[in-house]
Amino acid sequence: MSKKLVVYFSHKGENYSKGKIVNLEKGNTEIIAEMISNILNADIFEIVAEKEYPFNYNECIEIAKKELRENSRPKLKDDIDIKEYDIIFVGYPNWWGTMPMPVWTFLEEKDFTDKKVLPFCTHEGSGLGKSESDIKKLTNGVEVLKGLAINGSEVNNSEKQIRKWLEDSLK
Repeated sequence: MSKKLVVYFSHKGENYSKGKIVNLEKGNTEIIAEMISNILNADIFEIVAEKEYPFNYNECIEIAKKELRENSRPKLKDDIDIKEYDIIFVGYPNWWGTMPMPVWTFLEEKDFTDKKVLPFCTHEGSGLGKSESDIKKLTNGVEVLKGLAINGSEVNNSEKQIRKWLEDSLK
């Protein structure tokens, strides 16, 4: 039986949803990550940047845009050894068409040889963007299965969709 890990980056605080700013005590991606972890009884790890992102939505996305433009690799607070895992779920919000840069840091620092990666993201209309191809590049062409994109405003009603994706992906 394969050992599974759910790693994710999520933003608490102000988020954009259905055309307006809403305040989230728990980030949308974190909610999805916890659902996947609970359904599969998988281990879970949160990717956290050493330098916290602002609570304010507009300030946060401006920093995210600057990091992407500069191709920066923010330092991470904690780390996890992925050696014992066969299947790794990687979750993130879609920021500027791809993953937040702390996810890039995490992916580049790991050896994904002989592992399967399943990306999932939350978004407000842009789906997975180019994140799947970015993951393939950052993991040296490892097997990246079809990702799941969930609209941020729909996360609390997405368990059925998640279960279907897991069932299809893990056949």
